[in-house]
Amino acid sequence: MNAGLFGGTFNPFHNGHIRIIQHVKKKCGLGKIFLIPSAKPPHKPNLNLAPAKDRFEMVKVSLKNHKNLLVSDKELIRKGPSFTIDTITEFKEEYGRETLFFLLMGSDAFLDITTWKHKDKIFDAIQIIIMLRGQWKNYTAIASFIDENISKGYIFNEQRHTFSHEKKQDIIICKVPKIDISSTLIRERVKNNKSIKGLVPAKVEEIIKKKELYK
Repeated sequence: MNAGLFGGTFNPFHNGHIRIIQHVKKKCGLGKIFLIPSAKPPHKPNLNLAPAKDRFEMVKVSLKNHKNLLVSDKELIRKGPSFTIDTITEFKEEYGRETLFFLLMGSDAFLDITTWKHKDKIFDAIQIIIMLRGQWKNYTAIASFIDENISKGYIFNEQRHTFSHEKKQDIIICKVPKIDISSTLIRERVKNNKSIKGLVPAKVEEIIKKKELYK
């Protein structure tokens, strides 16, 4: 089985997240996608996060009626900062060789990967799917970034939308719909007492109101 791993703060989880992962699941032939809320993201130490248990609950209730979209608490129960390489290792050890994992990343996160712990090991361990929102007309910018910051030797296959390497895992480009919803927008609307109806699942809106998050 092919399965995706998609980590994030999900602060809060919103309808845009659901639409994007459903698109990637279908487009890339993934049997399941695991969503992994981060406890203490090392790259966003100053982010005003809702409590981890509330963010986990928001994802959990949102996926209740979505088959094969699952939430994982691996990074919440792990002590210390959440490092992606540790999460990848845990999933591969738990599910074994019968499951082929893919790491889902937004293009912004991919361009920030040079700051990640053991980034070289990530490209050795797992295929990466870059969710591209169309800010590039072609893949030249991505190719240059990979060549300069990841490894030389990647070759792009235009038909497969894939960068391949003799010694490293593939980097796959998956174009996704442009969706004008963001967690930042939702937090700002809540802070300013504006409606978030239609931007988040109804159960998420209930949690935000009940817990008085983002005020």
